[in-house]
Order: sequence, then C-alpha cells, then structure tokens
Amino acid sequence: MKVLVINGPNLNMLGNREPHIYGNATLDDLISFIKDTFRENFEIEFFQSNHEGEIIDKLHEANDTFDGIVINPGAFTHYSYAIYDAIKSININCVEVHISNIHKRQEEFRKNSVTAGACIGQISGFGFYGYILAINALVNSI
Repeated sequence: MKVLVINGPNLNMLGNREPHIYGNATLDDLISFIKDTFRENFEIEFFQSNHEGEIIDKLHEANDTFDGIVINPGAFTHYSYAIYDAIKSININCVEVHISNIHKRQEEFRKNSVTAGACIGQISGFGFYGYILAINALVNSI
C-alpha cells in the first residue's frame, strides 16, 4: 500500500509550537513514529508545506499514484475551500487528522473544518497516534 502523508502550515514547528497543546516531539519524530509503525507492506511518502498552493499541487500529483492520503491541513482546515476542492477532484480516499482535539479548543474557529467534508473521515485529539489510526482507516476503506 502506498500512502501520502501531508502536513500543512506550522507543523514543521512541532516541538517548539505550543508544546502544552502539541507536545515536545518534532515533525521528524512524527515521521519516524509512522515509519516505525508501518515498516512492512507500506510505502509512505511525507510532505509538509506552509503554502496552500503547494499542498493543492501535491494533492493533484498524488492522483492515481497513491492508495490513500492522510492530511493535516493545519490552519487551512478552517478556511481552505481550495484544498477541499483539490481533495474532491482526485480519486483517492483521504482522512483528515489533527494532533489536538479541534472540537475542544478554546478558539471557536478551530472547531470547524471546511476540508473534512471532502474526506472519508476525520480523526482528532489522539496526538501522533491519530496518524496511525488514519492509515488504518485508509487500509480498512480500500
């Protein structure tokens, strides 16, 4: 199985950014955790960008190349209809994931996702383990 994991804006700052919410582990730690969990039978590619257009381009390029996509759109979750449209335009199941529980966050805008409606499901609040759950959900959906 070939899976693309996309991380959006500011996720490159994991370990430094609000550790009381996201923890002290880095993006490299997240990548290692996923690779260590799925050593066999999986080809996993990782992509991170702080730029909406680059994420859209990566989604388009992924069409017919990957079996599934896990996406953490970061702040784009809350307002990027362009990423929503990009996910809808490809023929790959996609699961949205968030490290924190966006529904328990204090800022009201963080509780809403415009991109989740283009995905087969959303997982939030389980830290890095949410990515493992998302990949397992993709496997189950195929």
